[in-house]
Amino acid sequence: MKANFSFAIIVTVLATQCLSVLCAADDFDFFYFVQQWPGSYCDTKRKCCYPKTGKPVADFSIHGLWPNYNDGTYPSNCNNDNAFEKSEISDLIGGLEKNWPSLTCPSSDDTKFWTHEWDKHGTCSESELDQHEYFEAALKLKEKVNLLQNLKNAGIKPNNEFYSIDSVKEAIKEAIGFEPGLECNKDSSGNSQIYQIFVCVDTSGSDLIECPVLPRGRCASQVQFPSF
Repeated sequence: MKANFSFAIIVTVLATQCLSVLCAADDFDFFYFVQQWPGSYCDTKRKCCYPKTGKPVADFSIHGLWPNYNDGTYPSNCNNDNAFEKSEISDLIGGLEKNWPSLTCPSSDDTKFWTHEWDKHGTCSESELDQHEYFEAALKLKEKVNLLQNLKNAGIKPNNEFYSIDSVKEAIKEAIGFEPGLECNKDSSGNSQIYQIFVCVDTSGSDLIECPVLPRGRCASQVQFPSF
């Protein structure tokens, strides 16, 4: 009897811990909305491949909408039972092909990229957004945060020229009202270049907010904005 009682206590404790983990997976503080510059993705030593739909337009493209915690950590792969279903976003495919293309090799129809982003990040936002709402939110944010136009308005253009990292950040902050995070990579010649830009969004996936924490982008003081 005593052994059974002890076993019951252990099971209860384990169940409570599991529930806590699940709750934590559904509970996050904000989103990073991340866009990447295709010219900086493609001119590294790794190169790139265009999707089967052809070369993307010369614009920032969506990398992802990532749930995050205020301490800089993030949940991932929160629900393996809710697999990506392309049929659920059939009305969004045209917009996703244009604004969320895959540049990895070999060429693809982008589905693998969208699947990865949903499985790793989207499933961790299910407390707020279902699959259709998640991808739709990203497309609406892309339209709201018009990075390329904002930079061009400040005289910062993808023409292979170098710009101060502070001027890039200031141009975006002036346009959207909040400080962005910048991540840089290096081209095949070792030049530091604008690669990814992070802005923060509330848990509804719709409103921009001040970032609780910004990623470390490893950018030089002067960064190149390569053509594409």
